[in-house]
Amino acid sequence: MDNSTIADNFSLLSKLMDIHGENSFKSKTYAAAAFNIEKLPNQLKDTPREKIFLIKGIGESTGKKVVELLETGKLEVLSELINTTPPGVIEMLNIKGIGPKKINTIWKEMEIESLGELLYACNENRLTLFKGFGEKTQTNVQEGIEFYFLNQGNFLFAQLEEIYPQVENYLRKLFTPDKVRATGAYRRQELTIEELEFVVAETNDAIKPKFQTAQPPELLEENEDNLLYKLKNGLKLRLYTGKENITKRQFLTTGSPAFIEAFEKAFPSISYGDGENDEAVFTEATIPYITPCLRETAGIIEKAKNNTLPELIEPGDIRSIIHSHSKWSDGANTLEEMADECIKRELEYLVISDHSQTAFYANGLKVDRIIAQQQQIDQLNSQLAPFKIFKSIESDILNDGSLDYPEEILKTFDLVIASVHSNLKMNEEKAMKRLLTAIENPYTTILGHMTGRLLLSRNGYPVDHKKIIEACAANHVVIELNAHPRRLDIDWKWIEYAIEKGVLLSIDPDAHSLEGYDDVKYGVLAAQKGGMTKKYNLSSYSLNEFEEFLSNTKKKKGI
Repeated sequence: MDNSTIADNFSLLSKLMDIHGENSFKSKTYAAAAFNIEKLPNQLKDTPREKIFLIKGIGESTGKKVVELLETGKLEVLSELINTTPPGVIEMLNIKGIGPKKINTIWKEMEIESLGELLYACNENRLTLFKGFGEKTQTNVQEGIEFYFLNQGNFLFAQLEEIYPQVENYLRKLFTPDKVRATGAYRRQELTIEELEFVVAETNDAIKPKFQTAQPPELLEENEDNLLYKLKNGLKLRLYTGKENITKRQFLTTGSPAFIEAFEKAFPSISYGDGENDEAVFTEATIPYITPCLRETAGIIEKAKNNTLPELIEPGDIRSIIHSHSKWSDGANTLEEMADECIKRELEYLVISDHSQTAFYANGLKVDRIIAQQQQIDQLNSQLAPFKIFKSIESDILNDGSLDYPEEILKTFDLVIASVHSNLKMNEEKAMKRLLTAIENPYTTILGHMTGRLLLSRNGYPVDHKKIIEACAANHVVIELNAHPRRLDIDWKWIEYAIEKGVLLSIDPDAHSLEGYDDVKYGVLAAQKGGMTKKYNLSSYSLNEFEEFLSNTKKKKGI
């Protein structure tokens, strides 16, 4: 059992204790334990039992429970709480806007034990009758539940990256490799995915007996040309069946409806000649091959006809890490470790952008610590040359749109990433005013995670994407494509418009650990869907190009 799992147990224990109205001092102790354990550099499972009690943040009581978890795989006190809590009440922890204490009120005072009941109560405006539940809270709860229901069964692309090939290999063993082809949303590199989709050149009657195993998946749907199964892990597996032209069926099930409709209109007499893959379809149409990730819109067909398909950016085109956090704020690694990892990965430079002072929850940097960090950067740069660390900050965009430091501090940075982290519940008017003010600040170099969205868990605040992009063009501001698989923000659908307006983008991992550098790949996959080339990506610039960019940008901004 790794530290993350142990921390999850303590976090859930703390929350369930609050839901049951138990001793708040104890619940806070376990919440603090969860936080501390998550941040430990070494795995507790590899630590001698007697030394666990000596670790800062783990006392006698917590230590005994850590040992219990390591030796038995569970916590008895947690199991008892789970067994005495309705499953629907525990499920409420997944809803943004209601914490354990509010759930206690919902369960004990409102006598509601499921999300369905709670949504119904919201619709009847009943929550506002209880202390601590105003109209705004009720609206947030209602929206949160609706969003949760909408996304049940959906997964991030990153969550399926290992699973999808495993399922594909399993199907190939069952039906032989020539009868199985990848298709659907995963093949198109969709950001979130509801079903794993494959074409299988067999009939339903031939396929179904193959799934009668010791633990058979649940057959949810059976149609003439497809089967839908639910696997034990909750994933849905759709198999497009039938023995006729497998190439045609792979092609028709890969593209979006808009793409397929436009393709059939453009090439009405195409025969979908059977080949080893669906490249044969494009060969017959006498247009260049359109990679699956671009098969979303009708417009891409015209680009193929005109031979103007973009040469898509690839992971190997990334030459730097821009937007990263070290131990100076809430990162897991030292600045030197983060630089060394960049060098190990043959990257040319690192932009360190720890949190600013308003982000107290993330150990944001006060002015004295900024000075100290910049001194360390100077020292490391003299040691690590020609590799270079650039002085940056992820400055909170405050409620009025201003950045988090006065001008005399902002001018000490090589560049500034401006992001919204607080008061996310904004209408479009408020969000736009706040963002536009920040974009117009001459010290804003990059606009971080534009909408603040978290895929499958939080909608972003509403923005007018066109106006934001146009403002960035006018003020020489780069737009981040935050590569964290839960963000991928700016959305790929707006990349083409940004490029059209001459706005530079930057694929940034928002890394809080060395492993976070790996997330760059997901940003690249999302960027590919938007037709992005390395020419328009700031983190693809060489060190010399990047330094020239910074110099030219400051001249344009008059700073």
